[in-house]
Amino acid sequence: MSAPYLNLDNGDYLIPQGKIAMVVTYLEQLAPPDRDSVLAPEGVALEAWPKVDIESYLDLFKAIGAPWLWFGRLLKSRADLQALFADTNHFTWTVIRDDRRIGLLELDYQPDGNVEVSYFGFVPGETGQGLGRWLMDQAQRLAWADASTRRVWVHTCSADDPRAVPFYQSMGFVPYARGIEIADDPRLSGLHDLDSGPATLPLIR
Repeated sequence: MSAPYLNLDNGDYLIPQGKIAMVVTYLEQLAPPDRDSVLAPEGVALEAWPKVDIESYLDLFKAIGAPWLWFGRLLKSRADLQALFADTNHFTWTVIRDDRRIGLLELDYQPDGNVEVSYFGFVPGETGQGLGRWLMDQAQRLAWADASTRRVWVHTCSADDPRAVPFYQSMGFVPYARGIEIADDPRLSGLHDLDSGPATLPLIR
């Protein structure tokens, strides 16, 4: 996490038209999980994606992220995405069922033994079936398999699934910081459809 610290007085603050604001929760895990491996659900597999096809990736990213207004990867140029996926410290996996990609996992290996679970999610219709617990277990074991790993961390925000924070806590992550993210509304710029996003973050023109 690298973001400036705010020193705001208590109170309510309006943000400019066309912007959205999210409360971000940062969580960390400082030791490998002390539990048995979570078995893969029948018919589901985790596959490495060493040579990411950018258009296929963006289709999957938008399918997973539209309900929660994921936009980080959508702001990057194709060249920047190619560079990201060519980075030897970045790893991408997809969850496959019936030859169809239904989930995404990305890990970023950072300096000083930090590993970020940078993206983690499933397409609509595939949540609430135990897949998330299995995939996060896989993510943690992959991250801790590197002998240099000292810390695994993840962040989520108030635009995300409201079950995210308690889910991460159930997987052994501990909240350690809170922040505020301000961004251009990705629906107004055409990155997502106007009817995308959670009900808690309605479109304001």
